[in-house]
Amino acid sequence: MWALFVSLMSNETSAGDKLEIGNFSFDSRLLVGTGKYKSVDETRDALRASGAEVVTVALRRVNLDDASEGSLLGLLQSKEWTILPNTAGCFTADDAIRTLRLARELGLADMVKLEVIGDPKTLYPDNEATLEAAKVLVKEGFTVLPYCIDDPIICRKLEDIGCAAVMPLAAPIGSGLGIRNPYNLRIILENAKVPVIVDAGVGTASDAAVALELGCDGVLMNTAIAHAKDPVLMADAMRLGVSAGRKAFLAGRMERRLYANASSPEAGLIE
Repeated sequence: MWALFVSLMSNETSAGDKLEIGNFSFDSRLLVGTGKYKSVDETRDALRASGAEVVTVALRRVNLDDASEGSLLGLLQSKEWTILPNTAGCFTADDAIRTLRLARELGLADMVKLEVIGDPKTLYPDNEATLEAAKVLVKEGFTVLPYCIDDPIICRKLEDIGCAAVMPLAAPIGSGLGIRNPYNLRIILENAKVPVIVDAGVGTASDAAVALELGCDGVLMNTAIAHAKDPVLMADAMRLGVSAGRKAFLAGRMERRLYANASSPEAGLIE
């Protein structure tokens, strides 16, 4: 009976707690990438195990001419997921804008991930170029999700120009270092009126849980799953980590105390 109760409560919570991005609505708060897997079959299995509804794909790194069965593009065109085109590999605002206009011409979703890289070694974003591209894309009706530094000021500027979410990094792309500056994220969360989705640097399920426990609305990852020894199992772990972190945030953690506090009530004890 207790197990049934927990199951029902879990379903009820998830059904009423959606990730809202612009005009889009999702049950899962985990967004995943499609790069670095060993095969299309492994990609498919990991995506399904993650429970993600939004799957991001780098348009500059996928063969747009091959939509055959067994190809990555063919897999993503199955309508099983909402495709989030991204501009990975773009180093200028013009390149990023051109790439996402192409995505629109291909009939992909108008929700896009904007990524303008400023340094090829760290893959840190170029703040000025990101703002420049975001202004153009928002005016053209795109639902823009920009990858950015975990800087409250750049996040505020991106929100002010109309981005539907902000996506501050946890650590450099593909590093697996986890959340290096939770305090900056807390400031961003305190001031943001749009979803805050941690993007880049997550390494394992506990990193995802921490992001959601802090109050982040979601997390996007690729390498942490694709480079795990068992990507499909890690995808499932990430799904559970995101779910646990979100539920812990909604539940509200206990107050931290310096000293012990007895778990058992003292009232009624016989002296």
